[in-house]
Amino acid sequence: MPTPADALGNVLSTSKVILFDFDGPLCDVFRGLPAPSIAVELADLLSALAPALETAARATDDPMEVHRLSGDGGDTVLAAVEAALTVAEVRAVKVAGEPTVGAIQALSAARESGRRVAIVSNNSSECVREYLILHGITGLVEEVIGRPRHRPDLMKPSPHPLLSAAHAFAVAPSSTVLIGDSVTDVEAALAAGARSIGYANKPRKMEALVNAGADAVVPSMHPLALALTADGWTA
Repeated sequence: MPTPADALGNVLSTSKVILFDFDGPLCDVFRGLPAPSIAVELADLLSALAPALETAARATDDPMEVHRLSGDGGDTVLAAVEAALTVAEVRAVKVAGEPTVGAIQALSAARESGRRVAIVSNNSSECVREYLILHGITGLVEEVIGRPRHRPDLMKPSPHPLLSAAHAFAVAPSSTVLIGDSVTDVEAALAAGARSIGYANKPRKMEALVNAGADAVVPSMHPLALALTADGWTA
């Protein structure tokens, strides 16, 4: 019976491009500025701009969900809420603390193995780049593909961000693998024809990611870094 290490090695052996989700595998975006407080800010704005959406906006503590809802208010409302979300995300990453344990090692090992590296996130590219600069790790990432501007319908689980990444590197989606900590990451990879490695940083996530169809699952970023270092793959 294949071991988790076998599954991880198999996925990496066919992957030319490593795609990292941002929030979770690389950092805890809302560690210092909790997501529910940002959701309240966005709900206040959305309620003022589109009162009919107030009940739905205040029923969630997820900023991304408020952003999705804002699309029902029309283009002007969507643009205003998205801009506010981006500003809040940039504020958040400035107080988010150090990268996820093992993340820098995984990024470095991916690059040193000869693979291409990108971040594919539902967070804004502005906040991702701000975080990379703050922690001096911009050189480990070649591409940042953030939230599609004014198109919440194209955020993961849509395959659009992964297909954009494959196009940017001129490879088939099947040559890419996404490391993500949510079911929507796995769903996006499946829809794109890419592979996926689940990052189960909480026990309850392990089963969910396996059931969603992740090709491999790791409990931390260290096994990924070790596998990338040890597999001997070259471009």
